[in-house]
Amino acid sequence: MKSIQDILNSGINYLNERGIDEARHSMQSLLVHVLGCNKTWIYLHFNDPIDQSKLPELRDLLRQRGQGVPLQHLLGSVEFYRREFRSDGRALIPRPETEELVELALKLVKPQEGMRILDMGTGSGIIGISLALELANQRPEVVMVDISEAALSLALDNASQLAARVKTYQSDLFSLWKSAEEEGSSAISPPSNYKLVLANLPYVPDGEPAQIELAHDPSNALYGGADGLDIVRRFLADALPYLDSEALVMLEVGHDQGERSCRIMEELGYQNCQALCDINGHARFPMGYAAYKEPPSKAEEGDSPAE
Repeated sequence: MKSIQDILNSGINYLNERGIDEARHSMQSLLVHVLGCNKTWIYLHFNDPIDQSKLPELRDLLRQRGQGVPLQHLLGSVEFYRREFRSDGRALIPRPETEELVELALKLVKPQEGMRILDMGTGSGIIGISLALELANQRPEVVMVDISEAALSLALDNASQLAARVKTYQSDLFSLWKSAEEEGSSAISPPSNYKLVLANLPYVPDGEPAQIELAHDPSNALYGGADGLDIVRRFLADALPYLDSEALVMLEVGHDQGERSCRIMEELGYQNCQALCDINGHARFPMGYAAYKEPPSKAEEGDSPAE
């Protein structure tokens, strides 16, 4: 009868032979999932015989992992900013870099009571939900938008699971509100006066070969035109009317797109633009501030001038 260590080592070899990155981590995680334990327990019981009843499930998961099915899909969850989020084929798998984006935003933003936050291209909701929970004392109004109905259903699952106060809208960027404005409809209140805007939009150039695991992500969450920045350009331009004075806008883009994205922001009138680096030194977080806006006068607000 094979021991836990035997199964672990054979699984690692199996994944290595198929070119799966971080084969040891994958096999450890699958064992933890199937055995219902933690990694420490596995190492303390290396020489114990494995429960034979667990092998069919383990073999099936290992086979799928060897075919490139993402570990997060097999486990059904991913850890992000110290919380467990559901993860499946409805939306892009959260990347470690996105966690860095959230951390940078929380360091740069000045929390205000009731501040409005926009998470554009929310996917599984990890950005907007994390901000809603981290800034809960300020009771922010967090709006999460995605073009995909399936992605929004996953985001709502996560928001419900983590008891996060958020609003979701299905829209191609701001098209939902643009249409309502053109039609003179008041059924949908326009998003406005956002103080913090984060966007993780598709940025992979069309035709660029995708990594094996990205093949399991929705294609509309990946590709962004010839140079990858078509949707980013449209978003940055369309966002301007909805920003509060000096609002902070941050994006996640490809490892070689940060400086180009900053130039786009500067051309559109964003202020103090720069591309912040991830932990690997790649300038992939372009950021900038909306221009200062004079506060409306009392007359503009509808008050009668003093007699």
